[in-house]
Amino acid sequence: MSEVLVVGAAAAGLTTADALRRKGFDGSMTVLGAESHPPYDRPPLSKQVLAGQWEAERTSLRSPEALDKLDAEFLLGDPAVALDVATRTVRTESGRELRADSVVVATGVRPCRLPGQDGLAGVHVLRTLDDSVALRADLLAAKRLVVVGEGVLGSEIAATASGMGLDVTLTGPLAAPMAAQLGSEAAAALGELHTDRGVRLRLGAAVDGLVGDGGQVSGVRLAGGEVLPADVVVVAIGADPVTGWLQSSGLRLDRGVVCDSRCRAADGIYAVGDVARWEHPGFGVIRLENRTNASEQAMAVADNILGEDRAYRPVPYFWTDQFDAKIHVYGVLSPDDEVTVVEGDRAERRFVELHHRDGRAVGVLGWNMPKQTRQHRKALVEALTAGA
Repeated sequence: MSEVLVVGAAAAGLTTADALRRKGFDGSMTVLGAESHPPYDRPPLSKQVLAGQWEAERTSLRSPEALDKLDAEFLLGDPAVALDVATRTVRTESGRELRADSVVVATGVRPCRLPGQDGLAGVHVLRTLDDSVALRADLLAAKRLVVVGEGVLGSEIAATASGMGLDVTLTGPLAAPMAAQLGSEAAAALGELHTDRGVRLRLGAAVDGLVGDGGQVSGVRLAGGEVLPADVVVVAIGADPVTGWLQSSGLRLDRGVVCDSRCRAADGIYAVGDVARWEHPGFGVIRLENRTNASEQAMAVADNILGEDRAYRPVPYFWTDQFDAKIHVYGVLSPDDEVTVVEGDRAERRFVELHHRDGRAVGVLGWNMPKQTRQHRKALVEALTAGA
């Protein structure tokens, strides 16, 4: 093998390239990116960058010197538009045709939008560095923010904006912030924290649309007709895998690029990061949207490109920081899990939960107890290994 093409220049794509070099790959390597920015980290965008605590440059994943040492050609600001699987050739928006022995799809996800939002000023999504910078500029001139979407991103934005002094309302169809990711009890505790810090929760309500005045957003209309007034609106209702450019490729696409347990979508074609949906021996076919998975999966893909034949079977993990809460989650949680507090106390906002489903450990959640959470992770590892 002499050529590798990585399509996507964010954390997953860069880590793939870096891992290949560290493991001894000495062939030619190209990293193709849709954005013009060099690779940067996304988690700070909804927190430190949005709050003004970090300058945008601090999100860079590697210094220019470190990128040079990778001995890879970075082609930035030129999105992929098609893939020929048989010849492993990628065509780009500018008309380039790039062929390689192995192609790694790392194109990530694209935020979902509400109907009509593109015609209104003051309505934002948050995925890219440019998104974060633009949202911060609008928030600095605003008083009232409505965040549509009570998941991880929406909850983090609400917490950050509240800390900036804005009047913040968080709305979404579920009963509590991050209920789908944390389970009922921890999500309820997170809701109490947001309320204590001044965030208005208008949850359990569907959003009917946006309200505007002279081309500027002025509110969010709920299904019952109530309008939540806003100077700025952030839409954080999920994201779709960026697979449109693969529609004619013949790859199996189903809420992502479907892969086997080796993250292989076809001979010589791999997928990694938010766009990859693969066979996990403990959880079935899954797709994970988080920074940890982007790095761990990239290292597994690098091993497989180099011939190791490695099944990727991680213990899923993500974290979120909101106000003074640092929440760590191992496994895949559900609101229907059987939950036991094994350390600390929810009332003190310092605790560890074990989650079971059908009598089997499926997850660990820790709130401001990172060391103890890691210790309880061992039981989860054993359960997943037994089910592999």
